[in-house]
Amino acid sequence: MASSSSSSQAQPAVDPRIVLFARGVIAILDVWPALRLAVTESWGGAESAEKRRWMASILIDPFEEYLNTPSVKKDITVHAPDAIYIEEMLLQVMDDEFGAVIEDGSAEKVAKDVVGLWGKILISRVEAEKEVGRLESVQEALKKKKVEFQQQVADDDDEWSDEDSGDEEGDEDEEDGEAPMLLDGAKKEKEKEEDKVDEDGFTTVKKGKSHR
Repeated sequence: MASSSSSSQAQPAVDPRIVLFARGVIAILDVWPALRLAVTESWGGAESAEKRRWMASILIDPFEEYLNTPSVKKDITVHAPDAIYIEEMLLQVMDDEFGAVIEDGSAEKVAKDVVGLWGKILISRVEAEKEVGRLESVQEALKKKKVEFQQQVADDDDEWSDEDSGDEEGDEDEEDGEAPMLLDGAKKEKEKEEDKVDEDGFTTVKKGKSHR
């Protein structure tokens, strides 16, 4: 018992700001339509949900490293991640782990949301807690919804549409907007030209069979 107690006491406590940030990042990723679709359709295999949590952890790590860096070294040897860095990470993981190429600009928005939340956490714990609470409310509401798609029989490709949009108001509408543009890497250039918006406002996207 004594050794077990000593071992647990030796572990450094996690900064509460990182815990709050982690909650927010998980919520942000959970409401990202492109990632929701990839997980729902198991594009990352049987461990798609676990890969989403892993994505959250690798996004959080560099912020935690920055927070734990002595002030004298900050911005000299360790820099706080910016939106461009986070966006590149998101695009890389979506491509590597889910075989999806994101071209609808949503990764940029997600990256800005992550960096924006970090800024609030550093400036005001109270405001950050409000923002995380809002994100988790949207996250919880979307658990009752499903990202759907319509299959195009003629060319055996898929037309993707998010049926959730239009039912919620305010911030929830913003988080659960139009369907993501996901392209198979091998057909990226060819299919990009074929994308169009139908009369209902949904983006028609061609998707490779490798995602099924």
